[in-house]
Amino acid sequence: MGWLTDWRRKRVLQKHRMDDALWRKVTGKLGFLKQLSPAENEKLKTLVILFLAEKQFSGAHGLSITEAVRVSIAAQACLPILELGLDWYAGWTGIVVYPGDFRVRRSELDEDGVLHEWDDELAGEAMPGGPVVLSWDAAANDPWMNVVIHEFAHKLDMLSGEPNGMPPLHAGMDRRKWSAALGEAFRGFCDALERGKETWLDPYAAEHPSEFFAVISEAFFREPGETRRHYPDFYEQLSLFYRQDPAARA
Repeated sequence: MGWLTDWRRKRVLQKHRMDDALWRKVTGKLGFLKQLSPAENEKLKTLVILFLAEKQFSGAHGLSITEAVRVSIAAQACLPILELGLDWYAGWTGIVVYPGDFRVRRSELDEDGVLHEWDDELAGEAMPGGPVVLSWDAAANDPWMNVVIHEFAHKLDMLSGEPNGMPPLHAGMDRRKWSAALGEAFRGFCDALERGKETWLDPYAAEHPSEFFAVISEAFFREPGETRRHYPDFYEQLSLFYRQDPAARA
């Protein structure tokens, strides 16, 4: 039924356009988008129009979902799929936005059969087959992370099953090279943390290879030169996967 999706998207683009003033206002606050070429900027704008037509936003705890909120989140979410296409976000529709960080109840059964429960305070969460949940405060104001790219990288990772830092790779990409580059970068990062060294990436990246992939995906788009300098082998793999070379733009 791909032809039907294509027809619907053509209809969306015929009927809708992006307000230029709103686009400049929103993207002007996202410095990493300034490196896009005019052609890439137009391509991103088109993706955002389609993304907004296919995803449903809802505000939690009284947050009003303005057009600026929608466009800001959509622009950041669509950057990783700029050269992949919107179908990489198929199969789910919901984006829930909280005013700030939110709590999620967790539970875990340990090896002795004891159930442990606790509350996690989160800035974002991506649910398999379900919505992406975001803190607008983190999305708009956190200078150290990009929660939108982070959670949407998790969505890409989940396309191959349980998130493990290996999204579905393209034809011609070598899974062994990806695994080797990811493993070397992840182990080196964890080792640096254990030795008390200052790390360039958010320490949260050490939680799991899937978190490392999400955190370094943020860095790949926000600080590509540093990402390439610190992790050249994995930068190369990320560039092949996302089909983008942000360091070359900069």
